[in-house]
Amino acid sequence: MSDRHPRAAWRRRPEPSPAPSPPEAPAAEPSVIQATLYRDGRKVSSPATLAETYRQLREHPDGMAWIGLHRPTEQELHSLAAEFDLHELAVEDALEAHQRPKLERYGDTLFVVLRAARYLDAQEEVDFGELHVFVGPDFLITVRHGAAPDLSAVRRRMEEDPDLLALGPEAVLYAILDAVVDGYAPVVAGVQNDVDEIETEVFGGDPTVSRRIYELSREVVEFQRATRPLVGMLHGLMAGFAKYGTDEELQRYLRDVADHVTHTSERVDGFRQALADILTVNATLVTQQQNAEMRALAEAGFEQNEEIKKISSWAAILFAPTLVGTIYGMNFDNMPELHWAGGYPFAVVLMAVVCVSLYVVFKRKDWL
Repeated sequence: MSDRHPRAAWRRRPEPSPAPSPPEAPAAEPSVIQATLYRDGRKVSSPATLAETYRQLREHPDGMAWIGLHRPTEQELHSLAAEFDLHELAVEDALEAHQRPKLERYGDTLFVVLRAARYLDAQEEVDFGELHVFVGPDFLITVRHGAAPDLSAVRRRMEEDPDLLALGPEAVLYAILDAVVDGYAPVVAGVQNDVDEIETEVFGGDPTVSRRIYELSREVVEFQRATRPLVGMLHGLMAGFAKYGTDEELQRYLRDVADHVTHTSERVDGFRQALADILTVNATLVTQQQNAEMRALAEAGFEQNEEIKKISSWAAILFAPTLVGTIYGMNFDNMPELHWAGGYPFAVVLMAVVCVSLYVVFKRKDWL
């Protein structure tokens, strides 16, 4: 990758003449973010169209073209594929997007898919962007889907270091990898802050925290899908250092990026485990709270039952004399014992005996 092959050795479809590209290319030009030609690490020109970029690159075989596009059209990518001999499978991936991070080699061309991320503090969400990079002997093409990453900052950084830029497209690729990985740091900080807030809410008894845990867990899973494959990708690049003659400075550069990726991936894995633990703790606390509420309801019900027992007992005791008095208070002429001299004392004694008997019975049953 790092060897600067002359354009004669570069496999490209033959062109009958240096005429401009087919007429459909200009229609797609609004998607071009920037096309720049470099030679010996220094900016030579910024062509306005793809066709002009192709022409100038042919005129300067020792140069390097850096072409950036944002959500390109099919005509644009087919034009680039025809000019730079890009593999149709890679072109199809770049068109469809929604790819997982990966690294593929197609002859002299390296195809890399990256998932950039940025943290939106207001929404407490992670916004993901997708970046496809084609790296050839003397060209680098970036196809961006989404707002992240900011490749203009990468371009400025590389232009300020001509010695690094002079190492070729591979150096630009490592700078892009570094920018994407550095962009993960604010996301990690934002997610860590959310996790800390959620822990406070869980132990504070916030009833809505379960939804927040679930939503943040989804963000972390998506973040994990963006970072975990990068570890293997970068180790794959490092494994090819000897085979592709990678410059020693670039080797150190890539190892540093790999260290940052490994650290980020471990942090993201930790977030996922922490959220799973928090969700378990929250479920336990909710269950304990529900049990406490059920216990309080049961105790209240028991107390109500005790009160009802007492009320029922006294109602039954008072009902007995009321019943006797009601019977003997009837206004009938022909009633037994109506004219008995001992009828009143007998009724009073009867009522007293019944009340005392009921009181003793209820007392033994602990109703009173």
